[in-house]
Amino acid sequence: MAQRPPFPARLDFSSGAPSAKTLATKTVAGSVGGASARALKVLEITPTAGHGMDSDAVRARMVHKLSAMGIVSAPVLRAMGQVERHRFVDTALVNQAYEDTSLPIGLGQTISKPNVVARMGELLLDSALGKAGQLGRVLEIGTGCGYQAAVLAVLAREVYSIERLRGLHDKARANLRHFRLPNVHLLFGDGMLGYAKGAPYAGIIAAAGGDAIPQAWLDQLAVGGRLVAPMVTSGGKQALVVVDKTAQGLKHQLLEAVHFVPLKSGIA
Repeated sequence: MAQRPPFPARLDFSSGAPSAKTLATKTVAGSVGGASARALKVLEITPTAGHGMDSDAVRARMVHKLSAMGIVSAPVLRAMGQVERHRFVDTALVNQAYEDTSLPIGLGQTISKPNVVARMGELLLDSALGKAGQLGRVLEIGTGCGYQAAVLAVLAREVYSIERLRGLHDKARANLRHFRLPNVHLLFGDGMLGYAKGAPYAGIIAAAGGDAIPQAWLDQLAVGGRLVAPMVTSGGKQALVVVDKTAQGLKHQLLEAVHFVPLKSGIA
């Protein structure tokens, strides 16, 4: 981790994925999470021809479902509609790629549910820096197969993503090569230490849950930045935790229950 990796942050959709101009917004009224009728921003994707499982229509249906589940951020919905999730799962599971379910990616790890990825991205954008349109540099703890890093690449100016398992680090690099993301930097190392050379970060997002938030993450978070991570609560279960770093100190929020793989130190 001594040098910043040369690995390519903008999605290059010239080889088949939809470009930004294929996306248009429309407003849908409905009930979400028990709330009465409310207007939601939904992205409609204009299908492109001949892509098989890279079907834009399949991703469009996933985006509509995410909207119905309460995701309202247009940038997040756009990112979820752009990134081809099926490229990040094993061939045998490709037909489940756009279902709202986690899937195994090897080495005892999983790719998070689309709704969880979208929810965490939306929380990052709802930070002080995100609202100000300054979601510049983001640190992801736990690259996994690379899917969330690709989504973050649409939302942030620069993404550093660190993975402790060499097999997954290599898999993510192979998966992301298709997209040619110049603003995504993949790192192999101990995620509990963060990546001080890239700090401070406007956002930090973790894909594994521990008993406490590592101090290194809090130290590397910028003032006005937000950390979103699962954490084991006193009841022994995981919940999503949001930590905002302000000039006056840290502000914590405990949100909904989630289920992530355990946070571990070291490399393997």
